[in-house]
Amino acid sequence: MEICMDGHHLTIDQVKQVARDRARVVLSMEARQRILEAEKMVQRYVEEERVSYGITTGFGKFADTYISKEDTGMLQRNLIMSHACGVGDILEEEVVRAIMLLRLNSLAQGYSGIRLSTFETLLEMLNKDVYPLVYEKGSLGASGDLCPLAHLALVLIGEGEAFVDGKRVSGKEAMEHAGITPVSLIAKEGLALINGTQAMCAVGVLTLYDALQLSKCADMAVAMSMEALHGIIDAFDLRVHRVRPHQGQIHTAENVLHLLENSENITRQGEARVQDAYSLRCTPQVHGACKDAIAHVKDKLEIEINSVTDNPILFVEDGDAISGGNFHGESVALAFDYLGIALSEIANISERRLEKLVNPAISHGLPAFLTNHGGLHSGFMIVQYSAAALVSENKVLAHPSSVDSIPSSANQEDHVSMGTIGAMKARKILRNAQNVIAMELLAACQGVDILEHDTLGKGTQCVYDCVRRVVDYIDEDVVMYPNIHKVADLIINETLVNCVSEYVNLQEV
Repeated sequence: MEICMDGHHLTIDQVKQVARDRARVVLSMEARQRILEAEKMVQRYVEEERVSYGITTGFGKFADTYISKEDTGMLQRNLIMSHACGVGDILEEEVVRAIMLLRLNSLAQGYSGIRLSTFETLLEMLNKDVYPLVYEKGSLGASGDLCPLAHLALVLIGEGEAFVDGKRVSGKEAMEHAGITPVSLIAKEGLALINGTQAMCAVGVLTLYDALQLSKCADMAVAMSMEALHGIIDAFDLRVHRVRPHQGQIHTAENVLHLLENSENITRQGEARVQDAYSLRCTPQVHGACKDAIAHVKDKLEIEINSVTDNPILFVEDGDAISGGNFHGESVALAFDYLGIALSEIANISERRLEKLVNPAISHGLPAFLTNHGGLHSGFMIVQYSAAALVSENKVLAHPSSVDSIPSSANQEDHVSMGTIGAMKARKILRNAQNVIAMELLAACQGVDILEHDTLGKGTQCVYDCVRRVVDYIDEDVVMYPNIHKVADLIINETLVNCVSEYVNLQEV
């Protein structure tokens, strides 16, 4: 698998292919030429001793300090070393790969002034599986992700630490192992490597990709709960949703109808009862709103990952280097908060359906906690308890990061986005939501078995079979957590989506 990068056409799926599937990346000839032209422009600025931010001046509060051409290389190296102040957990390998790809894609547009040789060294690191050690905390989201990107650039210059073949080694050792010569930076290159939104976007893109898959799994979960609870199908009638034509709402109703096609367990209004509780009846409206939110985030990220977020930006044709603020993460910071809220809501309504399945007062004939041996056995009692803990945690995490700001660099950088924090929080909410959906699926399959069900729907039969391949019906109490983890893995690894997609064409967003 090989992806040709030109700076303009990178997709969410391609980021996933590079980050997780280790697709090889090559640079287009057009992008190569643009990089060379911008490289010449920087050299000209230095030779002419023109005053330009980050090329012949210091950074941040030191923007008014002129740097001689003899010291420009040291300036760039010092920038990388001094800005590597990360703390906290180490970012996962897939996130680091995504950061590297996104930074390269931005640089490929030819507005940053990095040398082609430096660009190719970073690309070689990606293709030869040299992963810089990057800490998750330390970015304010403006001027972009300075701190995490500095950790990335450290290894490029033979400093810092990296992972090679799963081993943590020095940056110098990692480059030697891969047969790559570290770079000696020249004017503008250090700034070009760390000024941008690529860390927040790497976390955000992978979270978005997983959110797109989870939205399908959430529809599968409600369909399985409909089977176990003899849900009323009329609420999913497309006529209802076409008169309130939000796209996500219509797509959710279509998905559930397709999944339940040919089911003999669902009912019509008035047969068993007139109406279902909102957690079933309003699923198209709730899941649909979440899908629309996810679609908005997708639109924003598709723009951002193909944008120039450097400073200054070099316009080669005009010979101008303009200092602006494209590194500011506000555009995606708001989107990441929105994504976290949407994922939190997907989990919220799922936990309510789980409660319906285990609570005999509202489960329409299912035994308490989905066990036929209540008292001696607790069944799914604490499954719901754990789900409740996760959704409550999500409510705290869903508080938006982007409403906060704090000044830095002696008040030169006096408003920041907190976009990286927002992306990290959205990722945590996603993980919780994946587990909650797994718990609902596990419980719904248990409910279906207890009822000795009739024929399942075309899609729900596939969901049921997929779950039952990894977890058996639970007649007596067992250690429960391995079962939850196994079903969660079906979601995380896309096994469930891939299995069901062979039989039912599910709408994404």
